Amino acid sequence: MIDLERGGFLESALSGNWTMVVPDLLYERELLSENGPYLRSLGLGVVELSPDELLLAQEVKRSRPALSLADYFALACAQRKDHVLLSGDKALRAEARARNGIVHGVLWLLDQMHAAGVSSAALVEGLNKIQAHPRCRLPKDEVQRRLRRWRLQLHSR
Repeated sequence: MIDLERGGFLESALSGNWTMVVPDLLYERELLSENGPYLRSLGLGVVELSPDELLLAQEVKRSRPALSLADYFALACAQRKDHVLLSGDKALRAEARARNGIVHGVLWLLDQMHAAGVSSAALVEGLNKIQAHPRCRLPKDEVQRRLRRWRLQLHSR
């Protein structure tokens, strides 16, 4: 969500052909007091974990104590059928993959948004904003590859 906000992509990401959800604990701890209601109005869903998912979150906490409580909940939620984990956190991504989960990052989402009709110009502008931030951890080569491709599309029109 942070990178999406930095790039000005919240509206287009949350109104795409997919549903984005966060566990209730993550929403209440990290989003509610900031822009949570706005995100909900854009389409962000908030889900409650089942008892089995709560057990999974506790299991992950024992095996991977470095993750946050919100990470445990997100990982458990992402184990649902037809759900994927969208995260740039290396440790969380590794744990999800170890549990046979499907994991993607913000660059994958930008690719999906492009396929859904978000303009190359908007993607170039937003990705430039994301990469300019001092705390950007996106892989530089992947960012540059997308920027080149989207810029070429702008100039070939």
